[in-house]
Amino acid sequence: MAHVLVLDASPTRNVIGFASRNPGPLDDAFRLLLLRRVLPDLDLSTLPMSQIKHLHRAYDGTFLLLTYFRAQHLRSDGTYDERLVVLHHDVDSVRRELLEQVVPEPRAASARVNVVDDEGRIIFGQPLGKSDLVVQKRFPTTLYAWRLQVAPTSSEGLAEKARRRRFLEMSLLAMSALVVVAGAIVLLLATAQERRLNALRSEFVANVSHELKTPLAIVRMYGELLASGRVPTEEKKQQYLGTIVRESERLSALIENVLDFARVERGKKVAYEFADAELGALVGKAVEACRYRADTEGMRLELETEPEVFARVDERAVQLAVINLVENAVKYAPASEVVNVSVGREKGAAVVRVRDRGPGIPPEDRERVFERFYRGKQPDGRQVRGSGIGLSLVASVMEAHQGDVRVEAGEDGVGSVFVLTFPFEGPPPSSVRR
Repeated sequence: MAHVLVLDASPTRNVIGFASRNPGPLDDAFRLLLLRRVLPDLDLSTLPMSQIKHLHRAYDGTFLLLTYFRAQHLRSDGTYDERLVVLHHDVDSVRRELLEQVVPEPRAASARVNVVDDEGRIIFGQPLGKSDLVVQKRFPTTLYAWRLQVAPTSSEGLAEKARRRRFLEMSLLAMSALVVVAGAIVLLLATAQERRLNALRSEFVANVSHELKTPLAIVRMYGELLASGRVPTEEKKQQYLGTIVRESERLSALIENVLDFARVERGKKVAYEFADAELGALVGKAVEACRYRADTEGMRLELETEPEVFARVDERAVQLAVINLVENAVKYAPASEVVNVSVGREKGAAVVRVRDRGPGIPPEDRERVFERFYRGKQPDGRQVRGSGIGLSLVASVMEAHQGDVRVEAGEDGVGSVFVLTFPFEGPPPSSVRR
């Protein structure tokens, strides 16, 4: 034994005696380790008198092998009291005095042998190498946390051949299964994609037809009124003519949407004509084109512009983008009494904002609304007709202008705000006042 610790039976477990085979300066530290950390780990609640138990555990990287038991001590008055005896075994001594005598030569001609603990650390012998042909047996009593391992000397070669063959067979099986699964997945995806495209084409045609029908019906109605001569006043005649012009512009915008989308789908770039333009006036024209639609829906369009906000843009494309955003606000936010459109400067950029006070867009849909054909779910459960290409074209226009488009939640989480950001340009020299 390396150390012996004797304690009394009181709850405080007072030390009666401590002995060391080789006394030294480290004995006090080891005794404190036994009392403070090892003693609480001992299973004393079910320890009958004279029954021996063992503890195998590592403390601070040091493996301890302990034996402990309860014993009776005869006192001078003829009575007995109880003692707890803890024996610390020197692992090196166990290896040297026991294992070298009991365990066969580690590198015998026919087999290799070693002893390891529960964590696979070698107690005795050398590593057996990587082999599946290893027989191991746990020691039955005191050294129950250690295992004796035996491997034939030819086990590595046999195991390597078996591994290679098993690997080859499993690889072929896995490749076959992978090809079958991949083929099935490709077939299912292709079928699902074809069905989805067919459904999208049908929905696109139906929605575009519906979108074109409304302005055409308005133009026809007011044209027939004017042709019939039943317009009572010149003022009414001018009002009807203005409505026809605005709805014709809206119809042109819808057709331009479809044509631009068709160009993008064919992989052709849309031809833009860039020029310096004052965004306030440009956006104002787009808002006016949407005013009749907003009036018929009972909404009010408000426009706020800062003076001399210039950017290098394609006027037709930017007007088309703004019309798309305003009409989306009118279409998807029927409860909004007002739609605000503003033009200004922020952090060296020209910014156009379109704000509504509708149900808003869920956060998970804010990135995807700019994908073609994507139709997010309405929070109020309504089904709103649309082509599904408007916002994707807005994103395409802003990308061509080296700008950005994003959607944010409105103030206090009410409604949505679409933000167009253009690189800011100073006023052209011809517009600078002297």
